[in-house]
Amino acid sequence: MRWMGRAARMQRHHKRHKGDVIINLVSMIDMLTILLFFLLVYSTEEVDIMSKDVQLPESIADQEKHDAVTVLVSEEEIVINGKSVGKVTDIMASDGVIIPALQAELEAEAKGMLVPAGLSEEERIALREVTIMADKEIPYQLLKKVMATSTAAEYGQLSLAVLQKASDVAMTRVAKN
Repeated sequence: MRWMGRAARMQRHHKRHKGDVIINLVSMIDMLTILLFFLLVYSTEEVDIMSKDVQLPESIADQEKHDAVTVLVSEEEIVINGKSVGKVTDIMASDGVIIPALQAELEAEAKGMLVPAGLSEEERIALREVTIMADKEIPYQLLKKVMATSTAAEYGQLSLAVLQKASDVAMTRVAKN
């Protein structure tokens, strides 16, 4: 079969340009590296460790959350950095105001904190901050024990995490004490 006119030109063109497509990997790696850095920079937004068991109370406070040690208090247990420090039933049954396991974990966290050089001990304590994320149904006595333990572990600032009351959308915020 003989090709004529336009069909013949198209046939020659396809024969000439027939071959495998070559992908420039250097450019693709550069593009993916830039995309990775972009995602890393903008994914460090405010991320709270939320649990299904914890329902935060609501507040109208306007203050933003600061970087702090987070103590999660659910109806069953108290957790700091993903590590359980005790069951609520055991803690409520104890007579003391201080929770020893929580105090030990908070003190270990305090040792690992970076603070500016040349500060006095009082200034260092004032810089330490604990955010307590407690379920809205927990007894006040338990919350009081967690706050007393945080103070005993030499943390100068205590914050309670609450849900921001906004128009229709609730955003996680922290109300300063």
